Amino acid sequence: MKKLGWCSLVLGIGLSTSFAQTGSVHEPVRYVGGISADPQVHEGRLRYAIGVESRQTLRVNRTHPELADGFGWTYNHASTLCYWNNTFYQQYLSNPVDEHIAPGQTLVVTSKDGRTWSKPTVVFPPYVAPKGVKIPKGSDGYMMHQRMGFYTVPNGRLLVLAFYAHAEEPFREGGIGRVVREAYKDGTYGPIYFIRYSSHKTVDGVQWTEKNTSYPFYQKSTDQGFVEACNALLGDKLMTLQWREEDNGLDGFYKNNLDKSLDIQALSYYHRKDGKVVALWKRSKAALSDDEGTTFSTPVKVPTLTMAGGKQWGQRTDDGRYAICYNPIEMDEHRFPLVVITGDDGAIFDNMLLVQGEVPPRRFFGRWKDFGPCYMRGMEEGNGNPPGNDMWLSYSMNKEDIWISRIPTPVRYEVKGDVSDDFNALQNNGSVPDWNIYAPQWAPVTVVATPQKQGKCLELADKDPYDYARAIRVFEEGTQIECSLTVSPAQNKTGSLEIDLTDCYGNRPVRLRFDDKGNIVVTDGGTEKIVQTYDASQWYTLTFSVNAQLAGGSFDLAINGKKVVEKAALAEAVKSVERLSLLTGPYRDLPNRKTPNEDPHPPLAGADEPVATAIFFVDDVMVKKR
Repeated sequence: MKKLGWCSLVLGIGLSTSFAQTGSVHEPVRYVGGISADPQVHEGRLRYAIGVESRQTLRVNRTHPELADGFGWTYNHASTLCYWNNTFYQQYLSNPVDEHIAPGQTLVVTSKDGRTWSKPTVVFPPYVAPKGVKIPKGSDGYMMHQRMGFYTVPNGRLLVLAFYAHAEEPFREGGIGRVVREAYKDGTYGPIYFIRYSSHKTVDGVQWTEKNTSYPFYQKSTDQGFVEACNALLGDKLMTLQWREEDNGLDGFYKNNLDKSLDIQALSYYHRKDGKVVALWKRSKAALSDDEGTTFSTPVKVPTLTMAGGKQWGQRTDDGRYAICYNPIEMDEHRFPLVVITGDDGAIFDNMLLVQGEVPPRRFFGRWKDFGPCYMRGMEEGNGNPPGNDMWLSYSMNKEDIWISRIPTPVRYEVKGDVSDDFNALQNNGSVPDWNIYAPQWAPVTVVATPQKQGKCLELADKDPYDYARAIRVFEEGTQIECSLTVSPAQNKTGSLEIDLTDCYGNRPVRLRFDDKGNIVVTDGGTEKIVQTYDASQWYTLTFSVNAQLAGGSFDLAINGKKVVEKAALAEAVKSVERLSLLTGPYRDLPNRKTPNEDPHPPLAGADEPVATAIFFVDDVMVKKR
């Protein structure tokens, strides 16, 4: 064999490098940030995407179903999102306890503002087979499984979709078919039809048709506009490619060059500015199409995107840039944190930032109920665009509760200049610019009229036995800062409010707590000290003067102008501080990566019962460098 010369080797290396060029079929996307999530803590030691508002849209309740879904089912997952008729629609599927265990149904919640949500409505009930149709051998009833929930039609209608299948294997031979119904503007829904049957026969050799299924085929509808809407969806290659996983199209329905044997799951897609389609799948897979999904490049694993079986979501944002959201961890059972990376061209992404860094306790055990924010989905291209320049994400928490996050764009992580927030210009129950809000249903964070004085303030209320309200204000990073805020507890014998000043990694060098015994407690190095008592409905102005230097860092504290702490040692060494954190409960980092996920446990004691409500009002937040 002839030896290659030095120039030939260089040329070969050059060719190899060009084949992996970012933005090409060999590497459709690349994360260049270099920062990765620390798996030891919920927040991943990441900076926050500033101004993200996260709210719980469903809190499950097994013993008081009327407070939740009306059924008491505690496995809820695979949510999707759209905006139509000036309304947010959020869909999710639900089982009584476990993933892929019958029965299953699909529900929808709606909202006008993304903050206040309706009670769930069943849009696709548990499947009941026609008389005489038997469950195929190996199955144990019926379930639902879908990667897509909505389609806003060019003719102005909204279709809601789901997929019926046999438990506990919904794919291929286990599938029955995809169902559809129309959402009407008055909040009601049209009849249920099948829009497509599985192209696979069951293990018993049954081919599904209108003759052996429980709902008619869509073409039987007398509403021509509805039929046209269904035809429009069936003709949309990219939208229907989301269906491929349940039924890989033995009949040739998916008219593209993607091999049926490819392990590609949970498609997300967006258009780059050059018109190419970027396709993203689970487990870091990506591909390109330059003909609207007729052909794709061979899907490749993107080495700079670290993820496991959780979904990834990509889209073009309202500021003309691009974002990808995912769980940056190669563990299926522990899906936290939820992050966003952003870029200008849809190929190169930077700045891994935190969207959701909370992992509350899983109150109810269930099979495959992974810890953390799971299966994030935004709004597919064409599925609506709410007012404002925000990116919206839907996801489940612990595959139990359903959540939504609003991410302002452009996505940013730095603040320059002083902070002076009096909340007076904000609307009651409105958004809180530049604050990161975490608001369970039983622990809301709300803009309200200020009690006992003029103006408005922030209210953190908490009656949740296992979760808390949290509000975070990012400020300009500094080693010497002065931070002041006024706090009024509505009570002094229940609940607590933890106030921390943290660095960009979430370390908490400065800690103060209004405890449940009427005390204000400060951490001085490794010791907690009661500095004074507090009364209900009184306002307390807290002024921190922080010197966050590695050697000899300390802080002073004044309450209502009186210095009560001087040169207290930092609780942990940091190089700087940049966040004010308020939370109505103790700091947590459990479950962690070592917490068993599949070990059965009883429901957490009292999980369905509210505790005595604790309310804290916060006003006049000011931060400046010293």
